Amino acid sequence: MRHRIAVVGGGPAGLVLARVLHRHDHPVAVLERDPSPDARPPGGTLDMHEGLGQLALEKAGLLPEFRALSRPEGQAMRILDPAGTVLRDWYPRLDDRANPEIDRGQLRDLLLGPLDVQWGRSVAQVVPRTRDGVLVRFSDGREEAFDLVVGADGAWSRTRPAVSPATPHYTGVTMVETSLDDVDTRHPGLARMIGDGSVAVYGANRALVAQRNSGGHVKVHAKFRAPLDWHSNLDPADAEAVRSGLLALFDGWAAPVLDLLRQGTDFVHRPLYALPVSHTWTHVRGVTLLGDAAHLMPPLGAGANLAMLEGAELAESIATGSGDLDEAVRAFEDQMWARAGGWARFTAAGLERLVSPDPAEALALFDRVQPS
Repeated sequence: MRHRIAVVGGGPAGLVLARVLHRHDHPVAVLERDPSPDARPPGGTLDMHEGLGQLALEKAGLLPEFRALSRPEGQAMRILDPAGTVLRDWYPRLDDRANPEIDRGQLRDLLLGPLDVQWGRSVAQVVPRTRDGVLVRFSDGREEAFDLVVGADGAWSRTRPAVSPATPHYTGVTMVETSLDDVDTRHPGLARMIGDGSVAVYGANRALVAQRNSGGHVKVHAKFRAPLDWHSNLDPADAEAVRSGLLALFDGWAAPVLDLLRQGTDFVHRPLYALPVSHTWTHVRGVTLLGDAAHLMPPLGAGANLAMLEGAELAESIATGSGDLDEAVRAFEDQMWARAGGWARFTAAGLERLVSPDPAEALALFDRVQPS
């Protein structure tokens, strides 16, 4: 008899788990609160690492399709100082596929493929150890039981309380996101400054990062250390007020760098939260977590990659294991905690260096991780 499995959340982790199970002809219910795939913007671009995200896509049988969509040139990275001087300029080799970029929307559509996602199924609570298995209670009052519920529902997971009392804490760093469209035509000077991939500018306790997506779209992120309520005197819906506040924070930086903010459209406030770097839990039969639900960490390129590989590994363990579902989940959790703990420590230390009183710390970190 097939196990009744539900994955809560239709992000990269949940969809990879479902695709690998689907590849092994094992049914799974994907429960996603959004009413449709296009209910909200999918977000920016992701770099898929060899041995992590790309390995997950290989396990899902999707690596050739990914390579056709990805942008190896997006690995290019340029670092400036606040005066606009180029400090570093890294270009990928023509055959370099270590960390190619792909838009989140393209990745989502690739993973969705034949999956039958249950859209508009907002989970309110997960209750383990019931007579019928693990009970999922939905926001509309309905209930459904499963043998295994996998929480892939992000930072503010509704599944996590079933296994852990941990909640994310504010890191002290806030990010404000804006966008540029049709950058090569409308903002050719900024397009040249950004290059084929990303440009980052580091100052004392603040940074500006711009990253190309496909189709001439650019995401711009202002990062800075501030209290959580730094914007209390601003109307977040007033784009001009937010723009003025950000320009004041970055006052004195070179005019071309500040144009990333001056030309941006709309602003989204994204304070950065994280779970404790050593977050684990006492195993609970019938419930487990993936990705940000399990190990939310600063966004330094590891989170989605780890989450996707975890989804693939758990699916393979279930589909090809001995048939003991609980044994497969226990083994998966031990493996996940060991790997994620190392990445959580790395990204926490990385955020300290990237948004640091001494901008040289950021440059030294990139010198360490970028190919020579």
